[in-house]
Amino acid sequence: MATEDTDSARALEALRLLAARPEVSQRELSRALGLSLGKTHYVLHALLDRGLVKVRNFKRSDRKMAYAYVLTPAGLRQKLRLTRAFLSRKEAEYQVLRNTIAMLRNELDAPRQ
Repeated sequence: MATEDTDSARALEALRLLAARPEVSQRELSRALGLSLGKTHYVLHALLDRGLVKVRNFKRSDRKMAYAYVLTPAGLRQKLRLTRAFLSRKEAEYQVLRNTIAMLRNELDAPRQ
């Protein structure tokens, strides 16, 4: 389950970054995700294989070909689904944390015996 959560979080973050900056290089994506270049390549190709992202070539000003990673309609839907699931999970974690903090404060405020 933890691996699935981690993979979902990485996929969501990659989809968010690619939606914002389709022209990002794999090296820049790697830095932004905080992953090795190899792991970033794996994440990116998993998104490509699932049809969530497609690659387009474009010319950069330095006359070299580069790639743009464009979210497909399925990629946009998956980004939305992952965002909702992530938000729901984090809100539940936040509620547990708030309850724990309240309980600890009550323990500290209780008269000592």
